[in-house]
Order: sequence, then structure tokens, then C-alpha cells
Amino acid sequence: MYQFDPHKKVKDVKGFSKSELRYFADTQPAYRILKPWWDVFTDYISIIMLMIAVFGGTLQVTQDKMICLPCKWIVNRTCETVPLPNNLTVPLAPEPKGIRYDLDRHQYNYVDAVCYENKLHWFAKYFPYLVLLHTLIFLACSNFWFKFPRTSSKLEHFVSILLKCFDSPWTTRALSETVVEESDPKPPGKMNGTLDKKASSVSEDVEASIPMLQRTKTRIEQGIVDRSETGVLDKKEGEQAKALFEKVKKFRIHVEEGDIVYRLYIRQTIIKVIKFALIICYTAYYVRCIQFSVVCTVDIERLTGYKMYHCAHPLATLFKILACVYISLVGIYGLICMYTLFWMLSHSLKRYSFESIREESSYSDIPDVKNDFAFMLHMIDQYDPLYSKRFAVFLSEVSENKLRQLNLNNEWTLEKLRQRITKNSQDKLELHLFMLSGIPDTVFDLLEVEVLKLELIPDVTIPPIIAQLANLREMWLYHTPAKIEAPALAFLRENLKSLHVKFTDIKEIPLWIYSLKNLGELHLTGNLSADNNRFIVIDGLRELKRLKVLRLKSNLTKLPQAVTDVGVHLQRLSVNNEGTKLMVLNSLKKMVNLTELELLRCDLERIPHSIFSLHNLQEIDLKDNNLKTIEEIISFQHLHRLVCLKLWYNQIAYIPMQVGTLTNLERLYLNRNKIEKIPSQLFFCRKLRFLDLSHNNLTSIHPDVNRLQNLQYFAVTANRCKKLRTLNLGNNCLQTLPSRFGELTGLTQLELRGNRLECLPVELGECRLLKRTCLVVEDDLFNTLPPEVKEQLWRADQA
Repeated sequence: MYQFDPHKKVKDVKGFSKSELRYFADTQPAYRILKPWWDVFTDYISIIMLMIAVFGGTLQVTQDKMICLPCKWIVNRTCETVPLPNNLTVPLAPEPKGIRYDLDRHQYNYVDAVCYENKLHWFAKYFPYLVLLHTLIFLACSNFWFKFPRTSSKLEHFVSILLKCFDSPWTTRALSETVVEESDPKPPGKMNGTLDKKASSVSEDVEASIPMLQRTKTRIEQGIVDRSETGVLDKKEGEQAKALFEKVKKFRIHVEEGDIVYRLYIRQTIIKVIKFALIICYTAYYVRCIQFSVVCTVDIERLTGYKMYHCAHPLATLFKILACVYISLVGIYGLICMYTLFWMLSHSLKRYSFESIREESSYSDIPDVKNDFAFMLHMIDQYDPLYSKRFAVFLSEVSENKLRQLNLNNEWTLEKLRQRITKNSQDKLELHLFMLSGIPDTVFDLLEVEVLKLELIPDVTIPPIIAQLANLREMWLYHTPAKIEAPALAFLRENLKSLHVKFTDIKEIPLWIYSLKNLGELHLTGNLSADNNRFIVIDGLRELKRLKVLRLKSNLTKLPQAVTDVGVHLQRLSVNNEGTKLMVLNSLKKMVNLTELELLRCDLERIPHSIFSLHNLQEIDLKDNNLKTIEEIISFQHLHRLVCLKLWYNQIAYIPMQVGTLTNLERLYLNRNKIEKIPSQLFFCRKLRFLDLSHNNLTSIHPDVNRLQNLQYFAVTANRCKKLRTLNLGNNCLQTLPSRFGELTGLTQLELRGNRLECLPVELGECRLLKRTCLVVEDDLFNTLPPEVKEQLWRADQA
């Protein structure tokens, strides 16, 4: 006898193990949120129909299928139970003859089997199996979109992301902040912070913000809390939320490309409707074929002595009842499927709007979605609309920016930022932020910062709290198209004095910079070519009425009209044209207040005549052009305030004699040219303190150099003076000597007495022919040389 083993896996009648059923049950809840009420209802109906099939099938297997008894009297091929009266005309069939013993069990079983197989209607025989088959088809149609490879991956990914978004601490925080904001008055709309004529343009860069009076509030009053407070995400939770934002972005791009999930779901619904109609039609027709009594003829009279049998189908009545219940369930199932189909066709399920969520929350930028993404959200709403509301948090850029800011604050503590503060060349405290996702709030607690550099920060909004940086006077925006809130703009308008902007496209220049009314210095580095001038961005320069210094590093062919207009009150203009030829310079005549002019790498071949009209010029820099002659230098005599002239890095071959007319000149840069000779007229410039003739083709130094009584710096290194033997620089005002003095290897006599030198260059040791007695210099200055150099000079004296 079979004995039950409790340690053995329990199997059900269909052959599934308990663990397999548990796995099947565990995998279903993952998709339950995608099942609307009608799918859940039809699933329960399918379970009832499945129970009917199993119940009917079990009865059919365990109970007698047919019970047959032989007919002794047969009249007109019908079975009669008693003989007919003798007066009837119908002849009686003779009493059966043959084997006269009663039928045994095997003969009855044989007759039952033959009659069941041949005479019982097929619908009555296979009713439980038909119910089972139809129910399995219904179940397959209802769940096919969960199993089909092209849709199951999308659904699985969607459910996984949705559940993570639902449970994310950031979702709770974001929605709770929305509730707090709704309880407060809403801030005013976007402000542009610029003049009215640029309102339409600049408003794109200025974010909606709190009123001006709130800019002096503390960080707590502005809703900026410390990490120690409850409700703030830790670093791990912040990173997880950041990863969720990236997943949602990628998933949205992938799913919105097509509508295969929508099409598959509507097709399986149509199949279920067709299946319902088919079942109702044939089941209602054939249910009458389930009969209790069946007359059966079996040609085995020679064996049993009987040919006709009267049979009974014991399960007929029960099957009829089950069939009626089944038809009722299929009817309900079909009506629900028809409702589903009507709902899908009457609603735009390939578009999903978050309008209601946008109105309820502060996240007004939540985008509408389409195709499969929209359809899945519609299905989620049928389960619980709260899922879509919490999921929408991860579609909002405002929410993402808040999270990014939170993570940034967690990473960049006040101590860490303070370590990055340095002193720049102008002895100002400078903070440089490079390739961050935004500006940490802790930056605005560094009250000592004077210069703020933001580089390669693509998405940044300057908040009102910047007003705490009372010492801030200079800002750098390198490839950082920053937006700004209105109170922050009001602060910078009053306090910012210098601004550096570097860009690739002119459209990256923040338009709000043109409303900085107190800005005195502006540096623009990027493409400002004629093609880009069709954007009216650069025209905003006209609004900077207090601008004194303008530096442009670009590739212009002519100066923009806006530069000319602002040039009326400019004091310093610098144009670095990156080697592009600057052809039209007549507009320079209007810049009458210029004191410094730099035209660098503009491919100039002659000195522009328009410069000679700028009588207030004190410094001219024409570095790295293509100047070959400077005959126009005589016109510089009308520039009575000119004290510095830089003609370095050109192709100048000679210095004209008219250079002597520049009697007020104090600094002259002629290095990196092709000059071969120094004219004596140069030494009429008695006020020269700085003269650089290095890296030329000079072969000798003019003896009249001693006329320059005020000369403090004189450089002739890297020339062709390697055969120079005597150099007298005594009784001048030289303060330093170039390190390349050692290249004068033929030097035998050097006079340096009567200058303001503090030390001698160590490179004098390379002048092997120079002796101590021929080095005319004060003893204390000689002692500044290293011992080995001094010993070398003394040894040369004794040779």
C-alpha cells in the first residue's frame, strides 16, 4: 500500500510541485500594478471556469461514464420494457435466444465502453476538456503581453523602475516640499532683470524667485536646511535617486519610440472578444445534447444474446448545470472584454498628460508622454493614481536639479571648499569650481571670496543667497551658460565690477549680463564672427554705460557696431583676433576716451591710421601681427600721452629715424622682430625706462645707449651679438639684467656701475673670457654671485 512521505515534494493533480506553484505565485505580484480592475475580475472568472473544468474532469475520470442494460423486447428498433397486447397488429419480436445465462461484469463494461464511445454526443463527452481549453486560452490571452519577449522586458523594466521610484526617499521628500510650498504664497513670475527692450530675450535666463526683500533672509528661512535635520537624504540615498533619474530618462527615450505594448494589449483583447462570441454560440447550441438517456445498438448478439441496450449518462444533469454556469461566466467575461475594448478605443491612451499633477505641485515642468510610456501610465492609474504621481517626480527637471543640488551640498562641505580658496595674481581671494553639476550652497557661506570662477558647469542657476558674498567683485563664466534668479541679479547689478565669459556659441552668453549697470570690466572669449552677429546678443553691450574695459578674444573681420557704440566711454579696448584679419578699423576714431588699445593677432600689415586720432592713448599694443614696416610711427608724435608702445612679435626689419620724435615714450617693446640695426635717433627718447630688443638680428649695440639716463631695463638677448666684446651700461637706472646674458660668450669687458641692480645674473659664469678686473661693478653687487662664478672670474684674471 502506498504510504505518504512528508519529506517528499507534494504534487498536485496536474503534476506541478509546491515550489513551482510558489514561484508562479511570487512572480505575479510584480505585475499586479499593471492589471486594471477588469483584468483582475476576469482572472477570478477564469479561476472559477478552471475549477469547473477540473471538477467536471475529475468526476468524469472517477465516476462511471455510462450504465447500460439490455433490451429483451425491441419494437421498431426501440427498446420496450413489457410485451405489447396480442390485439395489436405490430408483430412481436421473438424472445431473445442464444446464451441463456446472465451477462457478467466484463460484458457490461464492454457494452458501456462501446456505447460511450459511439453513441454519446461529443459535447457531453468532452465538455470539461473544452472548458479547460477555453479557460487556458483566456488566461494566455490575458497574460500574453507579460510573456511576449518584445513587451515583457519593457514591462519588467517599467515595473522595476516604478516601484523604486515609489519607495525612494527622494519621492517622499519632493512631495512633502510641494506641500510646504503650497502652504506659502507662490513666488512672482519670471523676471528678466534687464531693460524693457530686452525683456523677451533675457527672461529666458532669469528664474522665478522669492521677492527682493527675502534675499537677506537666513538659509533656514529660505528653506535650506542642514544635513543634521530630519528628512534630508544621506549620500547613498542621494546617489540612488540620481541613478533613478538617469534610468527614467533612458527608459523614456526607449519606450516612447514605439507602441508595441499598446497594440499587443488591444489585439489580445480583440481575440478574447472573438473567443467569447464563439463559445457562447456553440455552447448554447450544444448544451441540449447533454442527455441522461441514450439508446445504444451493439452488434454482439452472438455473444450476449442482446443487440439493443438502454443506457444512462450519470453526469448529464450535473454537466448541464455546470454548462449553464459556464455560459453565464463566459457571458460576464465577454461583457467585460467588450467594455475594455470600448475603453481603449474611446480614450487617447497613447498620450498621457500630467496636467493635474502640474497644477497640484510645484513641478510645472513635468512633460507629457506618449506611446507605450503613456499607455502603461494609463494602466497604472486604473490600479492606483498615486503611482503616477510619485513617478512624475522623476520626470521633472526641477526635481532633478533639487536632487543634484542636495547631492552637491553633501559632497562639497564648507571645509572642503575653503581649502580650494587661493590668492590670484592680483592678491584677491579666488574660488575656482570646475566641472561640477551646480553651485554648492556652502559656497555662499565663504564670505571672504572676492573672485568666483565657474568653469564647465552646464546647468547652473545663481540663487538669491549669493547676496551673502558681500566682497564678491569679479566672476568668471567659462563655458557656463548660467541662469540667474531676480534677487541675485539685483545684487550683482550693484556689486559686480568684472566679468569674464568664455563660450563656444554666442547664444551661450547669458543675456542678463547686459543689465549689470555697475560692470566696469567685461571679457568675452569665443566666436563673434559675422555669421554669428545675426544673433542680437552682442547688441546688449550698449546697455553697459559704465563699462571701462572691454576685452574680446574672437575671430572678427570688423568691430561690431555695438562695440563702437560702447567705445565712447571705454578706457581700455583689447581685441585678440586669433590670427583672423581685422580689416575695418575706422570705427576706432569714435573711441576718444581710450587710454589703452590692444590689437593682438589681427594680421595687421600697417599701423591703422584711425589710432592717430585717439589723443588720450597712453599704451598701444600691436603684438603678433604681420607688421613689416612702421613708417607711420611719426604720427605717434601727436599722441602726447603715449608712454608705452608694444610692437613685439612682428616682422619689422628696421626702426625708422622718426622714432626720436616720441620723446614721452617710457617703454618700448621691439623684441621678436627682424631688426638688424638700432638708429641713433632712438636714444633721443630720454624718458625710456624699458627697452626690449631681444630676439632680433642685431650685430652690435650702439655706443649712444648711455644717453638713456632713465633706462632701467635693457634686453638684447638672442641676437647676433655673440662676438660682442665690450658692453658699457654704467650710470643708468637698470634694476635687472636678463638671464640670457650668458649667451654673450665673447664678452671681455662689462660696465654696470652706477645702476640700481640688486643682484647679478648667475649666467655671467658662461662668459668665459670675462675677467674680474674687466667687470666694473660695486663690490657688494659682485658678492651676490655664487662662489664658483666669482672664483672663475678671479682665475681668468690670473691666467
